Amino acid sequence: MGHDVGGLLLTPGASAGRDHHTLVAVEQAVAPLPVERLDFPNRIAGRRAPDKAPVAVAHLVERAGVFAAGLGIPADALLLGGRSFGGRVCSLAVAQGLPARGLVLLSYPLHPPGKPDALRTEHFPALDLPVLFVSGRRDPFGSPDEFAAHVGAIPGPVTQVWLPGGHAPTGDAAVAAAVVDWLGSL
Repeated sequence: MGHDVGGLLLTPGASAGRDHHTLVAVEQAVAPLPVERLDFPNRIAGRRAPDKAPVAVAHLVERAGVFAAGLGIPADALLLGGRSFGGRVCSLAVAQGLPARGLVLLSYPLHPPGKPDALRTEHFPALDLPVLFVSGRRDPFGSPDEFAAHVGAIPGPVTQVWLPGGHAPTGDAAVAAAVVDWLGSL
C-alpha cells in the first residue's frame, strides 16, 4: 500500500448508487484503508437521470474536501475513483485542478457505445498522476485497442488491467485484486 495514500473515494456509474457491488468489493479489499462511497446529487434526490458532469464534479470536489479533512490528511493523499461515469467525473475533477494521489478508473467510458468518435479523452493531458484502468476486454465503451490509442496522452504513469467480460467485468474479486495490486505499486 502506498505509504502516502490516506483514503479512497469511490463513485458509482450513472445509473447506480454508492452500494454498487463492485464498489463494495473494492472497499472490502483495500481495508484498512479508509474508503468513502459517494452518491451523486441525482441519486440523493431520488432521480434516475444522471447529473451533468459539472454538477457531479462540483459535488465530488466538495465531498473529497470533507473526506480528507475528516481523516486529517491533505487532499493530495486521497485516491479518487469509480465505475464508468463516476470514474470519468473523478478524472475531470482532477483535470480541473482537484488534487489527488491517483485515479482508480473502473470500466472507464472512453466513448458511448457505438460512437467511437465521441471520445471522452480531451482532458487526459491534464492527468499528471498515477492512473489505473480496469476494464472488460469486450467493453462497448472502449476496447483494448482504443485505449491503447489514447492513454499515451496521459502524462502520469498508467496501469491497465484487462479482465474477461464487458462493461461489468467478470468477477468483482478480480477487479478488487487489480486495485489492491496497483495500490502496492504506488
